[in-house]
Amino acid sequence: MSVKFSKICLSTLFLIVLSPSILSQGITSKGIRVMFYNVENLFDVYDDSLTDDDDFTPSGLMRWNYSRYYRKLNSIYKTIASAGEWSMPDIIAMCEVENRRVIQDLLSETYLSKYDYGIIHEDSPDRRGIDVCLIYRRDVVEILKYRYLIPSVNDGTGYQTRSVLFATLRIHTDTLHVFVNHWPSRRGGALAGDDLRKSIAGMIADTCNSVFESSSGRGKILICGDFNSTPDDTEIETLLNSVHTGSGLENLTVQLSETGDGTYRYRGTWEMIDQVIVSKTLLNSGSGLYIPSGSFRILRPGFLLEKDPVYPGLSPFSTYRGYRYHGGYSDHLPVIVDLFMRDSCRQE
Repeated sequence: MSVKFSKICLSTLFLIVLSPSILSQGITSKGIRVMFYNVENLFDVYDDSLTDDDDFTPSGLMRWNYSRYYRKLNSIYKTIASAGEWSMPDIIAMCEVENRRVIQDLLSETYLSKYDYGIIHEDSPDRRGIDVCLIYRRDVVEILKYRYLIPSVNDGTGYQTRSVLFATLRIHTDTLHVFVNHWPSRRGGALAGDDLRKSIAGMIADTCNSVFESSSGRGKILICGDFNSTPDDTEIETLLNSVHTGSGLENLTVQLSETGDGTYRYRGTWEMIDQVIVSKTLLNSGSGLYIPSGSFRILRPGFLLEKDPVYPGLSPFSTYRGYRYHGGYSDHLPVIVDLFMRDSCRQE
């Protein structure tokens, strides 16, 4: 059997395993793969006087240098290539990127340069200067509009959190509204408390309600990110329960989370803090963009994992372990979901 024929067979097998009835659902296009990845501190080597990035410089605490930086870029490329299988992902959302320069370097200094990726990025008010961003295949995705959302919280601490990216995309003949998140850590003390995460959840829910109201309840929404909350935490429930128009939202990660699976390992326990939440219009859509059952999964090739030095089992192969350079990929595992197009798409 030729290599070419093997690839065709494997791709067909993947579609059938993904959803046994997929070929009878009127789906005519190849899958649109969406990936989210917390890349763990993708900093350049330069000191930014406006942010607290001193640790990630050649003279800083992390001894961050060109060699480590370019190894990091190629590690992210390898992960993205693994997620793409036979073709690179069409939409890649990332968090913990320092600025637009590191994204441009990722796209120009690795084999991603062979693909025509566009960039959505703006600097956030985060004190360390880490942001969320989105890159997309220009031959598949058209950006209709985007803006960055910041919660209006004044708790007296002066704490500044990451912005939330809200982008409206045209894919084939349908429209998809995407939110990219990186919520404050639960382990950040009072400055990153529950109230701030709940405020962000409410802000996203309000925007989702506006999308549904303007589309007669038919809008299609995908919310991804590192939420620093598990699916059963009150902040996530606040988001799901506050969307009161349209058909509502569904968290695609719940089933895996309930089995003890996750994307981040804390003291030997897996936690599902990197999640994908979608509008039910993407699950029950009669036409246009559609997510088949079982499409969501955690990406966990062997090279992203290593034996945990303290607790039994495997953990993500991180770039740093504490303040010691470890040379791995990230302390988080990526997540992916595939969308397809049904016939007779109704534009929203």
